[in-house]
Amino acid sequence: MERDDNLTDADTAAREHGGYKIPALRALSEITTSLSTDSDLEDLLERFLSTMVKLAGAIGGAVRVATPDGTHLRLVGAIGLPQEVIEREQYVPLECGICGKAAHTQTIESAETSVCRENTALAYFGDTCKRVIAIPLRNKGRIMGVYNLFLSGDNPVPDDVSLLFSSISEHLGMALENARLTRENIRITLMSERQMLANEIHDSLAQTLAYMKMRLAFLNEAINTGDDPLAKKYLGEVDDAMESAYSRLRELLTQFRHRMDPRGLIPALQDVADNFSRLSGIKAAFVNRVPDMNLTPDQEVQVFHIVQEALANVSKHARARQVRICADMTADQYMVTINDDGIGLTGPGNTGIGMRLGMNIMRERAQRLGGSIDVASQAGEGTRIQLKFPVSGQRRPVKA
Repeated sequence: MERDDNLTDADTAAREHGGYKIPALRALSEITTSLSTDSDLEDLLERFLSTMVKLAGAIGGAVRVATPDGTHLRLVGAIGLPQEVIEREQYVPLECGICGKAAHTQTIESAETSVCRENTALAYFGDTCKRVIAIPLRNKGRIMGVYNLFLSGDNPVPDDVSLLFSSISEHLGMALENARLTRENIRITLMSERQMLANEIHDSLAQTLAYMKMRLAFLNEAINTGDDPLAKKYLGEVDDAMESAYSRLRELLTQFRHRMDPRGLIPALQDVADNFSRLSGIKAAFVNRVPDMNLTPDQEVQVFHIVQEALANVSKHARARQVRICADMTADQYMVTINDDGIGLTGPGNTGIGMRLGMNIMRERAQRLGGSIDVASQAGEGTRIQLKFPVSGQRRPVKA
């Protein structure tokens, strides 16, 4: 792999005459810039290995990162190491030799190269290498990796270069920790998405299919007994349930194609209202009276889907001309209210399985929030659906 040498010939000459400050400052400047722009962290580690080899006047070096279980070090870059060493040391125990000592003390350690030869039975550089240095990459007491530098001489690394190495190790250790946290967050997000999908399927399709299975059993019994009127009734109910399941599946696919706005719940509800107006032709308005609705991501998702479900019911059943969504709060609870000016829940066509299933789904989501759904409706005078759920303890207003 082609490496980007971070030191110029002038820098090397300065190092040879004891002038470390200019190359040190240049290295620190580049590492600060690289940490905010480089996406390939292992490539970054390898490039700074070249810097450290030159600064120390080493004949070779290696950089290793800790495995996720924290028991081994994995080789990610090497300069000047014999091929046999590279092949044999793809993974080494964290406690191995000088690397283990540096990991334990979390300080730069130095030892004769014979220590590595004794632990690995490898020749390394033979008699041309006298000393090995281990520089731990650390972050808040956690070892993230180790740099190894191999020196032909037995002189210690100057104090200012050691100080630079410590600074580099802290910066790169922080970068490794951030990369680890990013991977964990991605993993948690994927698990949450899968759980959310499972909940969606359970809330919609699974319940409808269970209803259909029960009605099919009744239909079979009616056919066996020759009760044609009852058989037609159950057949109609199965047909309605099938149509509802198909409709729910389309809604589910639409929901997962159009995820909630990453900026948070309030912008997401505004987008929902705007899209609902555009697609349904029903005028929708969103009013927010909560200055700081501080919810967990899971709470935001539950509220978001309750509003989506309520609007879906308005679109399919209410025959409304306009709908209003309002977010509000009292001292100890949040309230999200959806008002429409439609025909009301007692109107014709509003008693089918689709409507009942939608209401059940909203109530189950409200229960996950520790809240409830209140419904008020009169024929010809519209419907009000109100979600209420508690404000978390740390968000309640301070009382005098």
